[in-house]
Amino acid sequence: MVKIAVASGTGMDIPFLRASPQTPSTTCAQPSTNHSNHPTPDVATEILRTPIATGKHTITIFTRSTPSNPLPGVSYKPVDYTSLPSLTSALHGYDVCLSFIVVHLDAGNTAQKNLIHPCIAAGVQRFNPSEWAIKNGSGAPPYANKDAIAEYLAEINREEKVLEYCLWQPSVFMDYFAHPYALSRGLITWPFFIDFNERRAIVLDDGEQPLVVTRVTDISDILALALESEEPWPTVGGMRGVRTSINEILALGRKIRGGEWKVEYVSGEDVERGELRTEWVPTVMVGPLARRAMPLGTTQSGAPDTDATAEPLRTTKPRQSVRKRVPSQRTIAVDTISVETGHTLENSEGEHAEE
Repeated sequence: MVKIAVASGTGMDIPFLRASPQTPSTTCAQPSTNHSNHPTPDVATEILRTPIATGKHTITIFTRSTPSNPLPGVSYKPVDYTSLPSLTSALHGYDVCLSFIVVHLDAGNTAQKNLIHPCIAAGVQRFNPSEWAIKNGSGAPPYANKDAIAEYLAEINREEKVLEYCLWQPSVFMDYFAHPYALSRGLITWPFFIDFNERRAIVLDDGEQPLVVTRVTDISDILALALESEEPWPTVGGMRGVRTSINEILALGRKIRGGEWKVEYVSGEDVERGELRTEWVPTVMVGPLARRAMPLGTTQSGAPDTDATAEPLRTTKPRQSVRKRVPSQRTIAVDTISVETGHTLENSEGEHAEE
């Protein structure tokens, strides 16, 4: 039987984010430590749905304390993420460790490194670093730590393979383009740079950049198959839903939604300078401040549903320059330290499915 450990706390107080009051020219994020209603972040929960549903895995969530609203079908184990001996002991008997750490909040990659070495010491066979989004070398600041961890794992295995690992990198979630409707029932979404609901889009340069999008349910299905496979995992997962382009997604939106669209074009030079001169900016909401997507078929009036308690991570006034950062059965340990919702608006181009 596959035994899965899902860690939802680090002991390091890695926060969710909320928006600070907007200044005339820029916005910045401030931490919020209200985690009470989110024992397991939404991305990890959705990606684990198929492995849970197979009934082939025993799932244990590593956490700092037992949550008040536990997930069905899993158990919980308190752990100390600052103690390597404690983590080594907790990981004994597990075959796979899956990490969902929000890397841009993990200073020095301390939390993720604190998982890697106990995995080796405890004899864990497979490790997935937090690579559930765009590919390495994207140049996106929030993902710099991903690049560092990939290099770190390669160095550890340079002379001798001591830990099998895979960078899944399925790229941008297709689900975001369906906002505010839910393709995955628990995933937190927000208006993306091509907003089907509001018939508007922000296009970088000529819009011909290649883009990979993958539906979260497909990621979950593929992960379930990989966990049961006896074949060695590749270093790069190569998971791909569809390879398309910004223009092709925009054309699909026009076909599906019809009507008049507001399309604004931005130059790569402006983005490199940290300037985004558009009439709107995709509103990112994470953690307890975010609203879940609406079920498919739900009607609404005009703009997406809002919540007085929800605050945007980035907003702007019309035509305002805004600085934007341009991320046999086995035992499985899954680390879900925080919500993986830092995807960038423009994807890095690349051939493979990981983006």
